[in-house]
Amino acid sequence: MFRITILGTSGSAPTKERGLAGVAVEYEGMLYLLDCGEGTQRQMMRFGLNPYRINAIFITHMHGDHVIGVAGIVRTLALYKRTAPLYIYVPEGYAKGLLSLLQFDNAMLSYPIIVEEVRAGVVRTDRNLEIRAFALRHTVKTYGYVVRELDRHHFIKSRCDTLGIKSEMFSALSKRGSIRIGKKTVRLGEVTTVELGRKIVYATDTRPAASTVTAAKDADLLIHESAYSDELAKLAKERLHSTAREAAGVAKRAHVKRLVLTHMSTRYTDPRVLEDEAKAIFKNVEAASDGMSIAIERNKRGP
Repeated sequence: MFRITILGTSGSAPTKERGLAGVAVEYEGMLYLLDCGEGTQRQMMRFGLNPYRINAIFITHMHGDHVIGVAGIVRTLALYKRTAPLYIYVPEGYAKGLLSLLQFDNAMLSYPIIVEEVRAGVVRTDRNLEIRAFALRHTVKTYGYVVRELDRHHFIKSRCDTLGIKSEMFSALSKRGSIRIGKKTVRLGEVTTVELGRKIVYATDTRPAASTVTAAKDADLLIHESAYSDELAKLAKERLHSTAREAAGVAKRAHVKRLVLTHMSTRYTDPRVLEDEAKAIFKNVEAASDGMSIAIERNKRGP
């Protein structure tokens, strides 16, 4: 399973219909949160996700609408007698700020909380999954996240049999990338097909950024903020946010398969105005709604 659940889609403040920023990522039994705005744990319960299963939380930046929900979650997990560590990732320089949020009421916690500061680059690897941070353009230090499944190599039996590859040689070839068989060097690519890993990218709050285009290249899914419509493009620039059209431009330049708009201003009671503007630039786009669930299908194998 590689499934994305959009927990909150509103920017800055919640509405009756939309909660604050949060995205849940499920992969092979692991559960990650990307941002954790106020009310995130209740949104998880509404949409069938157990907060107790959270392995790690990745915060884009330390504005309240993206982080205040962490305080409630850590207390609920203690109430449920969690013992496994909870990892929380924040932009570099903000660990103390997060710890003050967690410690304000001297709650008795039953499990370790490990807060790590993020810089651009690989943040965490779990099993066959890699989480990478990249810099965004906002009013405070902000990072987007790439959640990428590593490529898988599948051995071609006929080629392996012909070359005499057997038993521990498969493991050695996978680890090293090549092995010697007699006088011949056999490379991994010669005897395998590659199943490209699936990739999702989360970018909010931000102006359109070259770093996002690079990070999202050929992604299966880009979740990008869309705070405003074109008529408020000046405001978007002043507040370092993006319009729907600008988000679509990022998706088009990155050649992503699908774009989902989120972090929409509360002034848009019907987000279709944002979706329609984005569609003029990038066709496969949808304005997110709270509880939207997206299954990322496996990519086809190729040589």
